[in-house]
Formats: sequence, C-alpha cells, structure tokens
Amino acid sequence: MPSEQPARRLADIIDNVRAIQGYTAQMNLASFEADRKTRDAVERCLQRISEAATKLGPLAGALMPDQPWNDVRSLGNRLRHEYDVIRADRLWDIVRLDLATLETACVAALQKISNDETDS
Repeated sequence: MPSEQPARRLADIIDNVRAIQGYTAQMNLASFEADRKTRDAVERCLQRISEAATKLGPLAGALMPDQPWNDVRSLGNRLRHEYDVIRADRLWDIVRLDLATLETACVAALQKISNDETDS
C-alpha cells in the first residue's frame, strides 16, 4: 500500500542522499573502503532510501519514471539479507553515479507535489 505521505517519503530520500554525500564528500574509493564507519552509515542511509521508495509505491514511478525504482527497492533487501557479499566498490558506484540523479528527481517531484497542493 502506497504511503499517504508522499512528500515526507520524498523528503526522506533527499535527506538521506544528502547525508551520504556529506559523509563521502572528501573521500575516494580507497578511503571509503578503509572507513567502516562511513560504509556502515552509507548502508543505513541506502536502506532508508529503499524503504521510502517502497512506501511511495507506484507513485514513485508515476512521478519519476526515469528512476530505477525496482533496483532502489531491492537494494534494501540486499543490504539486509546479503550483507556479507555487498562490495564496497559497488556501494561507491551507487554513491558517485546514482544518487545525484535520484536527488534531482525527488526534489523536482517534491516541488510538483507542493505546487499541486497549493493549486488545489
């Protein structure tokens, strides 16, 4: 069942993307691999992003069809159940290659929802 609070879910995604960006701003892959605390923090934020995407349900795809929502949602399960085979370099790729476009899409969707509520 989709969330009755889509703005909150989008804000959760944005907040966690920005947290990850802050945690990793001065890092490269080698320093990320060497810093377990940051990797753990990134994994937890990715789990929150995944859960928020799940709670958005089909609305996520309707608002932002260009995002890989199935991958975002399934990442949470992988982090929980396959934690022992998650590679730091793959997490790093997500951080560096995927999160910025997700954030941009969520900011635009949040603005659209806010405008729609104002117009109502």
